[in-house]
Amino acid sequence: MKKLIGYLRLMRPANVVTAVADVLAGMAIAGYFTEIIPGWHTTINTTPYLLPAILLCISTIGLYSGGIILNDVFDAELDAKERPERPIPSGLISKKAATIFGGVFFFIGIFTAGLYSKESQYLAGAIMISCLVYDKFLKHSSIFGPLNMGLCRGLNLLLGVSIIGPAIQQWWFLAFVPIIYIASITMISRGEVHGGSKKMLYFGGLLYAVVISCILTFAYTKDNLLPTLIFVLPFAFMIFMPLLKAIKTPIGSNIGKAVKAGVIALILMNAAWASAFGVWHVAVFIVVLLPVSLLLGKAFAVT
Repeated sequence: MKKLIGYLRLMRPANVVTAVADVLAGMAIAGYFTEIIPGWHTTINTTPYLLPAILLCISTIGLYSGGIILNDVFDAELDAKERPERPIPSGLISKKAATIFGGVFFFIGIFTAGLYSKESQYLAGAIMISCLVYDKFLKHSSIFGPLNMGLCRGLNLLLGVSIIGPAIQQWWFLAFVPIIYIASITMISRGEVHGGSKKMLYFGGLLYAVVISCILTFAYTKDNLLPTLIFVLPFAFMIFMPLLKAIKTPIGSNIGKAVKAGVIALILMNAAWASAFGVWHVAVFIVVLLPVSLLLGKAFAVT
């Protein structure tokens, strides 16, 4: 049982839920739930239409889990000093076993994406490569590390968009929004162990404001501003409240809470995207994932 819990801790289950939210938001952006299966929620037999969505959700679970597991593999020596309680440095899970575990998840991610389409499989492959480049080479780069981490999330959003192949060419630029958002969280997280710089925290807050502005701008252009505010306002509250506390007292524990809130708040951000594109029933479904992620976040580490 201890080993099983150890493997679950490696996966960061609360974070995996946010990756599923990314993909669902991408599907909403692509128009899958409105153009391909309008009225799907009242249709008796929805299985053939929901199968692609299920495949891509399984794919992102595999890709995110593989990336985060191998992140701990590459960080084993550092964690032995800073986080000795984690599964690998504590000796609960060996590096070899964790590497195989992560590799299996990567295979699942790429294989299930390929079951749907080549476009989805190519994006899954790009996500895996981006994860490995971050884990092995760019994690400690103050500039390229956050951008690389953001790229993983941006590609994950496009994985959802790939449910309608041509939609990738139409909406590819929206990947820059999660890139900016995750880059800001990654920069903030630099001070999670030893405390951080107020300037970096202020800059992270500025990037948060840019992300919110982008979502509201798209919501306005699509005449969905009011319903989108329903999701954007709690999103802003969730990310800014702990960040302001961290700015006031930039110690490791406060910064850790700001990072955790930023990661889990991705669910609300993705719900806002779905709402901005007029797919409110999907936005509500995404929000339902929030308490699931919060509960998992209490049981398992997010960062």
